Amino acid sequence: MNMKELFNGRPEDLEGRLQREIRTYDLLDSLGIEYKRADHERADTMEACSEVDAVLGVVMCKNLFLCNRRKTAFYLLMMPGGKKFKTKELSAQINSARLSFAEPEDMLKYLDIEPGSVSVMGLMNDKEHAVQLLIDEDVLKDEYIGCHPCVNTSSLKLRTEDVIKKFLPAVGHTFMTVHLVGED
Repeated sequence: MNMKELFNGRPEDLEGRLQREIRTYDLLDSLGIEYKRADHERADTMEACSEVDAVLGVVMCKNLFLCNRRKTAFYLLMMPGGKKFKTKELSAQINSARLSFAEPEDMLKYLDIEPGSVSVMGLMNDKEHAVQLLIDEDVLKDEYIGCHPCVNTSSLKLRTEDVIKKFLPAVGHTFMTVHLVGED
């Protein structure tokens, strides 16, 4: 993947970077949230993210963008990368039957993110608060969260506390803690 270096904060040269990525850095900087950054080739699978984990020294969250059958409720689920996702397990906790993966168009519409780049950072683009954030309790136990800055060619390491206590309030979102066993 050709990624050895860990940077503090935003890139010095923003040329060739997408607006959605730059907006992420702008917001984090305005909130005084410190972060480490690694730039890399596309990392749109959990396997590719494991290489990023090693450089960042954190486990990247698995982020799933879900919806109910009628597409009247949307959810962003943050869970440890190693856990298996079981729809039934989550459906009961959030009182929503028939959960499935949301369409790429909905991802773009609500989070301004494309498949493979889903991240809690996308909630800054959800001005209507249409997406409910769900966080597996194990994610909250870690000191740091690894996520993409709305693109999958960079990854960030942020303090979990900063995401929960600074970022989420700033973007007007709350979260629901869920308990996922994720075993067969």
